[in-house]
Amino acid sequence: RGYRKLYGTTQLKETLAAGMLFLTFWRPERPFLDPFCGTGTIPIEAALMGGNIAPGLGRSFAAEDWPTLEPRLWAEAREEAREAATPRPSLHIVGSDIDEDALGLARYHARQAGVSGAIRFEQRDFNDLRCDREYGCLIANPPYGDRTHDREKVQDLYRGVPDVLRRFPTWSHYILTSHPDFEQLIGQEADRRRKLYNGKIACTYFQFHGPHPAETKAPGSTVEPAFGGLSEKALTQAELFRNRLKKRARHL
Repeated sequence: RGYRKLYGTTQLKETLAAGMLFLTFWRPERPFLDPFCGTGTIPIEAALMGGNIAPGLGRSFAAEDWPTLEPRLWAEAREEAREAATPRPSLHIVGSDIDEDALGLARYHARQAGVSGAIRFEQRDFNDLRCDREYGCLIANPPYGDRTHDREKVQDLYRGVPDVLRRFPTWSHYILTSHPDFEQLIGQEADRRRKLYNGKIACTYFQFHGPHPAETKAPGSTVEPAFGGLSEKALTQAELFRNRLKKRARHL
């Protein structure tokens, strides 16, 4: 895209971040949160998308030197893209991370992309995550635990995911990881899974769909959050299991 001049050791590709956004329910009028934002790629792509800013608008291309393409055509294309951009002061995009050095890179990249005013970056531990807005989308690229000495720490992090995301009952959640036991660790199956590659790493994009804003407007309608607790079917199964245990207890 041309905005990343400084690179961290493990950065998400801009094209992958944009693809992850396209696979969600996020729209510019809805709040957005990335709790593992690192150097800011996903929030920056969200801000570009929210403002209808063409990717690569501020960079040059090798094809500009081709003799078969008139310079006038490039100038017209850039002008058309600039006119199509629609800055949205109402965008609510937050990127948080525990690493202040990574956040420094994120702020720099946002300035380079021209969207620093559309994103709020903050240092925050995932377990302290909070937001008072509703019907947002949380997109995360957390640590994968690929290295042996990090594996146990990452598994503990994943086990705590449901407790944190239950604070966002109206939100949808999207998590990219290569960990093969992610669903077992969080104790819940995703509504949808997509296979994506983060570089050479085969990953799964787990999607947990929250309620749509329109669902709450229907009289008598119930809202089932993505991480809000047990569904009616699960509650029925739990009650049946409890009754079976009672019957067995009488024979002991």
